[in-house]
Amino acid sequence: MAFLQPQSPRQPVFQAPAIVLWLIGALAAAHGLRMLVSAARSQDLIYAYGLVPARYSRVFLESHMADSGTVWERAIPFVSYMGLHSDITHLVVNCLWLLAFGPIVARRFGGGLFLVFFIVCGAAGAAAYLAFNWGSAVPVVGASGAISGLMAAAVRMMPGNTAPWMVGAAEQPLILLFSRQILMFSAVWGVINFLAAMMDLGTDGQRGLIAWQAHLGGFIAGLLLCGVFDRLRPRVVGAPLES
Repeated sequence: MAFLQPQSPRQPVFQAPAIVLWLIGALAAAHGLRMLVSAARSQDLIYAYGLVPARYSRVFLESHMADSGTVWERAIPFVSYMGLHSDITHLVVNCLWLLAFGPIVARRFGGGLFLVFFIVCGAAGAAAYLAFNWGSAVPVVGASGAISGLMAAAVRMMPGNTAPWMVGAAEQPLILLFSRQILMFSAVWGVINFLAAMMDLGTDGQRGLIAWQAHLGGFIAGLLLCGVFDRLRPRVVGAPLES
């Protein structure tokens, strides 16, 4: 009888998976350590580990007689820029967004796959910023591109009325890319970033520190790659594979 069935256990909304809390802690620690050094050294770290498009422009480097660095030195900023934030407000805003959307993705993907997905979306955001700002000497910093990817994935993981923290929700199929819900959410996010572009501001309210291109690049990567990563996660035997 239905009324004798045990109630499905739920995972508390505010109980974030450990990987999300560790990631927030790592971002906070990276910012805290940078704040301990001198202002000049802090700025050097931003230009060394933030993503500076000019570093990849041969024309810019030759005209300024600058060294492009090794392949490793040019590759690492695609990841390291996510660990840098302009100020405490920028850090807190990003961590709050990470806490909002990160748990949904982490519960479904598991810790390791979640972290890889976060990095891939962040790198895609960096690539988008680089493509639209080729040769610019203005660095981009912050984890907003990666978090935008988590946001996109989280929306695809919330089909119907099934809450993402409920037991069994992780085995529900993802929302299709061209569903009304995804198209509407994408349109709203696009408008928000369009307005940010018109005002020449990032979502953190700081000029030149994080760009709308990185947000959109990470968001698109999250939408497109969510299904790919979803097929890689550990699954319950007999669970659906639709994505």
